[in-house]
Amino acid sequence: MSISAGKGAHILVFPYPAQGHILPILDLTHQLVLHGLTITILVTPKNLPILNPLISTHPSIQTLVFSFPHHPRIPDGVENVKDMGNFGNVFIINALSKLRDPIIQWFKSHPTPPVALISDFFLGWTQNLAHEIGIPRIVFYSSGPFFTSVLIHCVFNIKTLRSLRVVEFSDLPRSPSFIEEHLPSIVRRYRESDPEWEFVKDGMIANISSWGSVFNSFDGLEGEYMAYLRKKMGHGRVYGVGPVSLVADSSVRDDPISDHSGVMEWFDGCPDGSVLYVCFGSQRFLKRDQMEALAYGLEQSGVRFAWVAKNITAQQETDGYGSIPDGFEERVTGRAIVMKGWAPQVSILSHRAVGGFLSHCGWNSVLEALVRGVMILAWPMEADQFVNAKLLVEYMGAAVLMCEGEFAVPDSDELARRIAKSMSGNSSEKVRAKELRDKALEAVKVGGSSSRDMEVLVRDFAQLLVTKGG
Repeated sequence: MSISAGKGAHILVFPYPAQGHILPILDLTHQLVLHGLTITILVTPKNLPILNPLISTHPSIQTLVFSFPHHPRIPDGVENVKDMGNFGNVFIINALSKLRDPIIQWFKSHPTPPVALISDFFLGWTQNLAHEIGIPRIVFYSSGPFFTSVLIHCVFNIKTLRSLRVVEFSDLPRSPSFIEEHLPSIVRRYRESDPEWEFVKDGMIANISSWGSVFNSFDGLEGEYMAYLRKKMGHGRVYGVGPVSLVADSSVRDDPISDHSGVMEWFDGCPDGSVLYVCFGSQRFLKRDQMEALAYGLEQSGVRFAWVAKNITAQQETDGYGSIPDGFEERVTGRAIVMKGWAPQVSILSHRAVGGFLSHCGWNSVLEALVRGVMILAWPMEADQFVNAKLLVEYMGAAVLMCEGEFAVPDSDELARRIAKSMSGNSSEKVRAKELRDKALEAVKVGGSSSRDMEVLVRDFAQLLVTKGG
């Protein structure tokens, strides 16, 4: 498709301020600019720096910066979920809804206002906002179509299913079932008659009536669930354009202030496929007994590993969270490396030495592993992770279940055995992971399913501009 395919149609992009949500929507934005669309991104001041790599690549992108609205349950200065943890989502969603009037005022005063709004699925309230200002809203799902299909069923039946020990999803492809603890966190934490939780639920329901839906996924992974959602929503505007990170310029996500050359040198010295990468995302902290069990399991496995372990505060330590056990690093010197804080995950997963990824199965981590053909050792804990793990372990055969549960403590000896077995030889899961990598690469090539959906999305945006008389 030519660079002018979007013919300058102006799109307002409204990300949700959480790492797992904002990065993929910025990758999508990168593609939209390359296709000739005019973009404005709405953020609050403290989230503005996250946009810097993208804006330096595309100086034409405009920003719409509003002060983060006050909320009594959100500490002053907090504007991102990473500074509160997932329990803060309900408050952040409600706080951001106070931007409704400022957005309407900006829209009415703009000489060439947007012809469409793309907003995160946690911002379902923007569906009514878009209707009020007379433009279509496209919901961006930073999770996959399988999870979204489960979530839709849950929010429409939330009062009845929470009393069930096992929830059956018989109308979904493959008829999955989940125990109550494995349902989406939003469903499990929902509090009936609490106005803020009702607002979140109503937003999730409003997503269903959006003009269109964009997924960071691809046909070779979740085609049957995208087909299901097209039928469920009653139209074809369900676009699977992922993995968006494959098409994005790497500079869009670079961390320019960190130097991890020493880490990468360690990987350079390891044999191909010999290293297990261990990381549980940006928000998940493990309790002390979990850290100890994991440390012992890794040590006893005999496998080379690279573990990203977060630094914890004194308060977190008091609250029972754990850090690397004393003496552990000395005992594994030579066959392991421990990284404190942030790690260059994409670079690590791309390295020839990495043969497995012990992960919480957050959607971004899942895709980052799959597009590099890396088998996942799954330890789902919350949110969409149990659904993602079922997709990978049971349906795709590209992952091995290690443990499951937010506060589950694995048996160290069993964990060591599973790690050693999974990392040895050329298992079926390793083979399947590489097959999915090939399908992901095929999807984003010209003529592939994701490339075609992206072209249709851009063409639909251009048509909106024509309809508006632009």
